[in-house]
Amino acid sequence: MRKLKLQMHISLDGYVTVEQGAVNFVWDGEVINFCVDNLNHVDMILLGQHTAHEFINFWDGVADTPDHPERELGKRISEIPKMVFSNTVTQHQWKNTTVVSGNVKEEVNKLKKSNGKDIMVYGGAMLASSLIKNRLIDEFHFLFSPICLGKGLTIFQSVQDTLALRLLKSKPFDCGTVLLSYKIPER
Repeated sequence: MRKLKLQMHISLDGYVTVEQGAVNFVWDGEVINFCVDNLNHVDMILLGQHTAHEFINFWDGVADTPDHPERELGKRISEIPKMVFSNTVTQHQWKNTTVVSGNVKEEVNKLKKSNGKDIMVYGGAMLASSLIKNRLIDEFHFLFSPICLGKGLTIFQSVQDTLALRLLKSKPFDCGTVLLSYKIPER
């Protein structure tokens, strides 16, 4: 069965984004290399509708800019098929992207049972929270940035029972960001 992996930047006080505007999470070439490597075992990216609007356009633009320092990551993200969960978006201009309006839990379970490599989730907060609530995520890859936001959106507000995780890897990066990778223990 395919694994569902969540990779998100997160502030030290637990927020993945602010309600309005963008967050400048801290990353460097080392973090970018980790992100590229983490996509080597992935052949599908899942996104929520709000994240998709900026995410897809941004990374397609990076992929098309020859001297951009994040071009390799942009190219990799652009070439991987994406599935966007939305109940309102029916038409889009995104290449290599399918929009799904069905039940998230059912759709993700179908994907996990299908043939292929692993599946990466980049957000947004609402989709990640729903996947966590439904215990669909197999691995968590958190990139903790050395910033505190004070307020914003979290992804664990839907957890009602203890969610035990087992550490897979921890890695500090020179820029101050720390990777903490966890998996759900075998049941």
